[in-house]
Amino acid sequence: MKQSHGVISLVLGLVFGLTAGLEEASAQAVTRLSAEPSSIEVTVGQTVPIEIRAHGPDGSLVDAPLRIAGARGGLAVADGRVTGLTAGEHSIFVSTVPAPGAEPVTLEIPVRVGWPPVTRVEVVAEPARLFEGARLEHGVVAFHADGSERPYAEPSWRSSDPAVATVDAFGNVRGVAPGSVTITAEVEGVAATMAHTVTESPVARIELTGGQERIRTGDVQSFTALARAADGSVVDDAPVSWSYVYHPDDSIVAPAGPAQIMEGRMVADVPGVYTAVAAVGGTRAEYSFRVVPRDAVRTLDVVGQGRESRVFTTDLWIWEGVDGRDYALTGSKFGDGISMVWDVTDPGNIFKTDSIQVDARTTNDVKASPDGRYGAISREGASNRRNGVVILDLADPAHPRIASTFEGNGVTGGVHNMFATNDYLFALAGGDKYVIIDVRDLDNPTFVSEYNHPDSRVHDVWVHDGLAYSAEWGTGVVVVDVGNGQWGGSIENPVFVTSFPLTTGSTHAVFPYYQESTGRFLLIVGDERVQRRGLAWEGTGPDHRQQFDPETGTGGYPRATSGYTQIVDFTDPMNPVQLARYEVSEYGTHNMWVEDDILYQAYYEGGVRMVDLSGDLMGNLYTQGRELAVYKAYDPQGYIPNSAAAWGVMPWKGHIFFADINSGMWSVKMRPAERPVS
Repeated sequence: MKQSHGVISLVLGLVFGLTAGLEEASAQAVTRLSAEPSSIEVTVGQTVPIEIRAHGPDGSLVDAPLRIAGARGGLAVADGRVTGLTAGEHSIFVSTVPAPGAEPVTLEIPVRVGWPPVTRVEVVAEPARLFEGARLEHGVVAFHADGSERPYAEPSWRSSDPAVATVDAFGNVRGVAPGSVTITAEVEGVAATMAHTVTESPVARIELTGGQERIRTGDVQSFTALARAADGSVVDDAPVSWSYVYHPDDSIVAPAGPAQIMEGRMVADVPGVYTAVAAVGGTRAEYSFRVVPRDAVRTLDVVGQGRESRVFTTDLWIWEGVDGRDYALTGSKFGDGISMVWDVTDPGNIFKTDSIQVDARTTNDVKASPDGRYGAISREGASNRRNGVVILDLADPAHPRIASTFEGNGVTGGVHNMFATNDYLFALAGGDKYVIIDVRDLDNPTFVSEYNHPDSRVHDVWVHDGLAYSAEWGTGVVVVDVGNGQWGGSIENPVFVTSFPLTTGSTHAVFPYYQESTGRFLLIVGDERVQRRGLAWEGTGPDHRQQFDPETGTGGYPRATSGYTQIVDFTDPMNPVQLARYEVSEYGTHNMWVEDDILYQAYYEGGVRMVDLSGDLMGNLYTQGRELAVYKAYDPQGYIPNSAAAWGVMPWKGHIFFADINSGMWSVKMRPAERPVS
């Protein structure tokens, strides 16, 4: 960060780095903030400079610590420059760091991000012939001059001869009579065409196979439609359209969105009688079936709690110690570098065995190696600004020994998350990259390698079968070969495999999982949005981190979050497919775990939630009744009382342990299902 004569250049989306070494008096002397320019207009991908100035009472420039935040996903702010990422109206928020009890001086800098002009358009369509009476879906791909795509392009459509084929506002082309026709799509004055020859339909009948007559909500039906000509031959390129008819169950009035059907796959959210319909023009086939309630809910018992209400509890990690007992580590946020050690051998009697204090403001993440040999604590906000990781010797698991620290190769900027294998520790470095550390000698950890994805910010990383899966916000999931070898990578030489974005652009965590029931390799990908701006419920308070202050009547506000979990079929890494999602719209997701076809989801103020993940998946698992159990940790003695805020969850030896931000660590247990869930 550059600082000279009161002029401060932006460096990160959220900057606290100037606070160390500066006196609070300088912040108190600031009466006004200004920016040059005072407002910004950029296009997506364009970068412009900006300077922030702090002024004293007489207008002179003042050196002062500032907090600077840009709109996540909308803007990238680094090294005195602002880059547009997503079109829309955004803001950069700047505030001083006030003395206790004082109000900060603030500044909002409006940023308008627009799209560059569209220079090329392509029309795409289903790979099928257009028959008289049949329908073909069309779409467009619009490109900018640099080759990037315009998301959600809205074309206008027209047909050269509506007597041969018509096209609606959404690109659905329907054959009317035999003949030739050209369909045109236009975006911002740039047009593209696709020619069709409409013929009489050779389809005489459709054979519809697959499906069961009775299924549960959330079960996916898979149908195959075979179009045949009058002589019985198969018409391979027939444009089959899928739809369904629904008759509600007697107990249901006005259901919303009862089911989904796509390319022969269908799932129902609510009970009733459904009819799947496959059609080519006027020729159709139907299959009717009944959907009954899933009845997946299981009884949940609260077994124990390890209360911690003095600080915010962050993540947890459980391991079996070398002494045969079970232990857990938990971190803290704004807790003066405190991490807790717990004995969880008896889940009904969780107790602290020790605490570890390091030089940090926050110990956001904690990990233990699979063999229980070492642990690790991440550090952010160190007093000397030299963050990094602390390596623990777990030879005495109840009382870990600090063996060493690792502060090199960029981790001094702050470590938010980590992943531990027996020999190596993956540590995030300032949200920019992850560093791989050799911890075979606990007293002398050494740098091995690193991976930094271009133009991307990383939040978490998980390693499975030699592949590192990192969650990188708007970039989505980034996959790197760190020892699998199939793509030529090794622990010393990480090799990029692939990346893919998610629809929400808020990718926060990823959990790889092999689903035995289907043979699919899944990625469970979670959002994080610690805000609900623009939604009907936006929350009650400005800062969920402050306890209630009886003198001012402020603080003590619960969190207000949003976001959800997405399930991706990653069986073919080069062609990932988004299958389904788990969305509880009132709350926002955080960390997760999957084991034995059960998703264990920490859902912030929505508590810890267990979800049936068995079989084929499609649609929103929440609306299908796949939830098994929910527990919200309402603790009247919590840091913020009676405010559930589940951070992380981990199943362990038949129990479910989770960390709640306001009340510490909990153990719950699901009773066996009265009848099979899958």
